[in-house]
Amino acid sequence: MKTLVKKISPWIGYLLLLLLLPQFFDSVLAVSIFNQMAIAIVFALSYNMLLGQGGMLSFGHAVYFGLGGFLAVHALILIEFETLTFSIIYIPLVGGLFGLLAALFIGSFSTRKAGTVFAMISLGVGELIAASSLIFVSFFGGEAGVSGDRTYGPPFFGVEFFQNIEIYYLAAAWVFIATLFMYLFTQTPAGRMANAVRDNPERAEFIGYSARWVRFISFAAAGFFAGVAGGLFALNYEFITEENLNAVTSGRVLLMAYIGGLGYFIGPIIGAVVLTLMNSLLSNYTELWMLYLGILFVLTVMFLPRGFAGFIMMHQLAWTRGKLKSLALPYVKTGVPATVFLAICVALIELSHVEGEALHYLGLELSQDSGLTWALLLIAATAAFIATRKTLPQLRNAWIEANHMEDSSGEADP
Repeated sequence: MKTLVKKISPWIGYLLLLLLLPQFFDSVLAVSIFNQMAIAIVFALSYNMLLGQGGMLSFGHAVYFGLGGFLAVHALILIEFETLTFSIIYIPLVGGLFGLLAALFIGSFSTRKAGTVFAMISLGVGELIAASSLIFVSFFGGEAGVSGDRTYGPPFFGVEFFQNIEIYYLAAAWVFIATLFMYLFTQTPAGRMANAVRDNPERAEFIGYSARWVRFISFAAAGFFAGVAGGLFALNYEFITEENLNAVTSGRVLLMAYIGGLGYFIGPIIGAVVLTLMNSLLSNYTELWMLYLGILFVLTVMFLPRGFAGFIMMHQLAWTRGKLKSLALPYVKTGVPATVFLAICVALIELSHVEGEALHYLGLELSQDSGLTWALLLIAATAAFIATRKTLPQLRNAWIEANHMEDSSGEADP
């Protein structure tokens, strides 16, 4: 009984978090951001099924997201003209089924190989579909895209989905269902073998499993859930364009999965939340938010190759040994000057971007034409950088001590 409670308690907490978020942030902007997060979470988790769990680097995963979204919008149009009659709560499933069909067809030849060959095929297919969306106007709508209206569907227990908050709760239900089923997939023999094929396809072949079929199953499942995310996008925005299935969208979901942490199930969720906040909030304050996103990705690759989730999991041993508190003070000593250094770097970047006007930053008014301002910022940045470097050995020693294992005799392991 205790084991069952331990297993389902994270899922209960996850569901409660999804349901209670709008109660803590009751505003139109917050609900809009939550809707974007819901879409991004499903999309990023579906990509993690390919790269994180199956080792398939795809540059065209947006194809299944976009195709699912296009069919979902067409389903909304058919509901509007009463050609179809069913509640719009099933629209994400419509998108998922079309994403699955596309993945079954494309995966039938693309999963024959892995590595660079698979990546190049995915890139070629992605560009092919994106170009076709501007040619086959009757289905894709050309550059203008296709739009629908979600308010024409029959009510679901009196809910007509006129408001964004109603769409959020519908999206939250689908996010929970999709997250649960994607996690359950990782526990199936197919999901376990996907990890084996990712790590050593030759050994998987040796014990009797077809690496190609294992990749194909993972590819099809990822296409289905990407289509579900596309259906949620169609419900939220009521239109979809070529941009939703091109290389830019594929690159964005790659960033989500990598920054969050490939190989960790919670990683893409973290990455989806971070990138959505950067897109929705940071873009309101600066035109250079894409530059900061690129810097974040580079810093993640250099210093956190396992992503944010990997960084969190690095503390598991210290936490189980009760030594996590010993890292708090070293983290503060290093984190404070490091944060100051990053803040000053941002000020320098923003100051170089403004033209003929003062920069209002953290309550300060900085003038681009003032040499004193530049000098003080550079001096402060240098001092913060030196302080960060000097505190790093203390943090390193504290980290080694917190994670240092000792055997039963009290002697340290070599």
